[in-house]
Amino acid sequence: MSNSSPLPNESISTSSPERDADTYRRLLRTIKQPAQFLSFWIAIALPFVHVPLLAQGLNDPTVTMTFLTLLAINVLALYFGHGYNESS
Repeated sequence: MSNSSPLPNESISTSSPERDADTYRRLLRTIKQPAQFLSFWIAIALPFVHVPLLAQGLNDPTVTMTFLTLLAINVLALYFGHGYNESS
């Protein structure tokens, strides 16, 4: 009796942990450069948004929370973007 599947059995296999790890590493390498680029430039641009908030004053709780949120985003962007464009 012949196999009715159009694909040979060798092509249908379960994924191995090594293949999954290679796929994961390849995905990380693909995402790393654009993520560092974006984080780097966000870290550069956000302080220009802080200045008007500070000039306005932090008396209003909404302005204070906005400033603190932007400050936290800036710290994260500095962390993730710090290695952008370094020669390897």
